[in-house]
Amino acid sequence: MITTSVKRLPVENGISGWEAISQRSFPVGSLEGNVTADWLIVGAGFAGLSAARRLLQLRPNDKIVIVEASEVGKGTSGRNSGFMIDVPHNLSSGEYSSGSADATRLEMAQNRSAIAFAREAAEEYRMSRETFDPAGKINAAATGRGMKLNISFGQSLKGAGEAHTFLDAAEMREITGSDYYLGGVYTPGAVLIQPADYIRDFAAGLSRRVEIFERSPVTALKRDNGTWTAVCPRGSVSAPKVILGVNGHIDDFGHYRGRLMHFYGYASMTAPFSAEEFGRKVSGRDRWALLPADAMGATVRKITSGGLSRIALRTRWTYDTTIALTERRLRAMAEEHRHSLDARFPGLKGIPFDHSWAGRICLSLNHVPAFGEVEEGLYSACCENGLGTVKSTLAGMLAAELATGNTSQHLEEFKTQPQPSRIPPEPFAWLGINAVIRLQELRAGREG
Repeated sequence: MITTSVKRLPVENGISGWEAISQRSFPVGSLEGNVTADWLIVGAGFAGLSAARRLLQLRPNDKIVIVEASEVGKGTSGRNSGFMIDVPHNLSSGEYSSGSADATRLEMAQNRSAIAFAREAAEEYRMSRETFDPAGKINAAATGRGMKLNISFGQSLKGAGEAHTFLDAAEMREITGSDYYLGGVYTPGAVLIQPADYIRDFAAGLSRRVEIFERSPVTALKRDNGTWTAVCPRGSVSAPKVILGVNGHIDDFGHYRGRLMHFYGYASMTAPFSAEEFGRKVSGRDRWALLPADAMGATVRKITSGGLSRIALRTRWTYDTTIALTERRLRAMAEEHRHSLDARFPGLKGIPFDHSWAGRICLSLNHVPAFGEVEEGLYSACCENGLGTVKSTLAGMLAAELATGNTSQHLEEFKTQPQPSRIPPEPFAWLGINAVIRLQELRAGREG
């Protein structure tokens, strides 16, 4: 018998603005009693839900159960900035990509496969345009260095035959209403999502054929006579095969320990303001989405619905070995966000933040996922390396293919990747990684 105790459970640090403005469209109960299934999926995020949908395609008659530690849409999957990106953040610098031309082409193909899968789900589950919007994204530059990064990015896009448009300061001002930006590069293939609504709509669509239990954290996972049993506070699920879509929490299940780096990204969302009162002169068009030319800069999105607009801003990063952050930390980061927002939009200084939060991100030193069969019948679809919406979607799809004995080009590519590299022991990792983060943030300057 194999038994693993899961001693640390996920923690929500602050209230995500996306979750706070999201509407629950279906009821989900907690696990009560003992359940048997053909498949158990742990985690109702991008990876877990995508794995379930792919299993339905491959094994339509099998019984699938998903358990989620938190509420659906409230955990890490509902805390990102909502970009499903096909083209890596900066092709030439290797930021958010491996950097080499062949690897980048492969990465773009994989990302687009995940986006296509998500688009099919969005159509099938009738997601609104506000939830799933194929509007593209802009790499925005606020400094001379950012402009150089964007020029290099554009040259790489041109060399790869990728569609893109350069935007000057006047065009950026027309889009955002801000004089802060010197220019931008628009790429059309990205999809903008309301992450909490996307996850909840996806789960609602699956719930007609899949059993989903929320507020049901797995506290132990054991295998006996070829059957895995996940123990939850008020029940258990037994199945011959299990897919773990728990991202960085995979090491709390006893796998990839000492190989994964855990970061927090910090975000805030404004209170709603009148789309008319603070119109084009103050905050530009009703909807736009900016990634920073420098990966350590600020990601900024504006959304509008029912005549009311909000701006969500994410900037600042920390490496942490704990999963619970202090309120003092969140307040300090919110103050940083205030400075960043006011510098970009001085006309919004009177608009407070409604919500500030942190989202946990998992990376490996060699930029590879924690993917594969880690024990007999137990599969990992974890470690998204900073682009969780697409990377986790893809990992969930491919984990389902691997576990069912199917194959595909992308799965064969994934199977050839090495294991995540070991990171230095603590406290050296904490000291070194946070020092690098701080230096990179200082280098980013006004991009942050």
